[in-house]
Amino acid sequence: MERRELGKTGEKVPVIGIGGWNIGNTRSREEWDKQVASLVRAVELGCNFVDTAEIYGDGKSERLVSEVLKGQRDKIFLATKVSPNHLQYEDVLAACERSLERLGTKFIDLYQIHWPNPGVPIGETMKAMERLVKEGKVRYIGVSNFGVGEMEGAQESLSKSELASNQVEYSLASRLIEDEILPFCEREKLTVIAYSPLARGRIANTIPQTVLSKYQMSPAQLMLNWVTYRESVVAIPKAAKLEHAEENAHSLDRRLSTDDYGLLSKLHA
Repeated sequence: MERRELGKTGEKVPVIGIGGWNIGNTRSREEWDKQVASLVRAVELGCNFVDTAEIYGDGKSERLVSEVLKGQRDKIFLATKVSPNHLQYEDVLAACERSLERLGTKFIDLYQIHWPNPGVPIGETMKAMERLVKEGKVRYIGVSNFGVGEMEGAQESLSKSELASNQVEYSLASRLIEDEILPFCEREKLTVIAYSPLARGRIANTIPQTVLSKYQMSPAQLMLNWVTYRESVVAIPKAAKLEHAEENAHSLDRRLSTDDYGLLSKLHA
């Protein structure tokens, strides 16, 4: 699996990771076990960047991820997110403790602010985040769904740490970040973590058959190939089914040519 540096941290993460949205919301133990098995398989295939959040399934996603971590915590780059309702100083610290408990781990590799909250000064939030880093409960600090000004404010509020990443929606069908956010992240060496990189299945049938045949890939694989074409981007597709874990892991077996990247970009501009 291809790997890229996370921000300026020196840490290498897989270009294709695992998104934890809506996992753990199962109706049976059998379904739960299948989701765990799918994530374990994805990790085995090199997609060992696992992203979740405290609000996903009201903690169920983190609890499911805890089963994936068992016996292989050192193999997994673990990311989770603090809710925008928990961004006051003490709330951040308490939310992190709850996430650590649900995840069954002593530390989080990447702790992210899920959404900005204009009602809480960013400096207050970042002070708490840096305390978590100092205490060894968090290794790196990231944000999610932040605009350029909000990223600037977040970085300026950090006294000792560097902002590592911004997790935003990005796919062939959702390209708003290309105007300002992506160029800013490239200039500042912030990693873009693309969520919903498969556009929730909206445009898979619009990938030209000629391109699919040329690369011998599925539409989903080519969409992941496209979204991670730029060096500053990694992607976290969902992998709740075994076949999806296998499919995602092999999406970069061949890389799109510059011409084909341009072709797909123009078709979905």
